[in-house]
Order: sequence, then C-alpha cells, then structure tokens
Amino acid sequence: MRHFTRARPRRSDRSSAPAVALAIMFAVTGAIHFVRPSVFDPIVPRALPGPSRFWTVASGVAEWALALLAWNRPTRNLAGLLSAAFLVAVFPANVRTVGILRRKPWPARLIALARLPLQLPLVALALRVGRGDR
Repeated sequence: MRHFTRARPRRSDRSSAPAVALAIMFAVTGAIHFVRPSVFDPIVPRALPGPSRFWTVASGVAEWALALLAWNRPTRNLAGLLSAAFLVAVFPANVRTVGILRRKPWPARLIALARLPLQLPLVALALRVGRGDR
C-alpha cells in the first residue's frame, strides 16, 4: 500500500522566503520610483546636493539592485546587509514625509506615521537575510 503524505515545501524553499519577500518589496517600491517619481521628489532631504529627481531615480535604481541581489542565492547575504544599510539611510526621508503631510487629511498622516516603526521589522528582515538565517 502506498502512503501519501502532504507535500511540504523543501527546506531550501522555506529558508528562501525572507530573501524573496525582500526582493519583491524592493522590486515593487523601486518601480514606483519610476512610475510616480513626483511622490518621492518632495521627501528627498534638502541637505542632499543636486535635484530631488536625481535622488528619486538613484534610490529606485538602488532598490532594483537590492531586489536582484536578494533574488539571486549567491548574493543574498550581501543583499541583506546592503538592504539594512539602505533602509537606515532612507529613514530621514520617511521622517520628512511625516512633516510634509502634517497639513493633509488624517489618513495620509496616519500612514506616514505608521511607516516609521515599520522600518524596524524591515531592517530586522534584511539582517536576517544578511546572516543567512534559516
């Protein structure tokens, strides 16, 4: 008699999930930088030299690069570490968003405020990928 068991994901598939999630997140947000750059231009910190659009496009390219690194198994550890650094680097733009939206309706302000503490689990996820945690 044959025994049938439920198919379980292979261990390598389960351990890839954090890196794949990071790759998808960066691919989507990177694309938004090109599709709707006007959303990102106002939140570029004024201290950065040059036009805001340059930084919007550069951060979109960086997010695509991080997505590719996270998607590719041999570069996942590097992707995790670079992603954590990137998320910390763009945190001032998220803080600036809250200030820009202070006169907007409350849903927009609430979303901007909620993004701030969400950076912590994203950085933790990136570090998990960087360490190769299973």
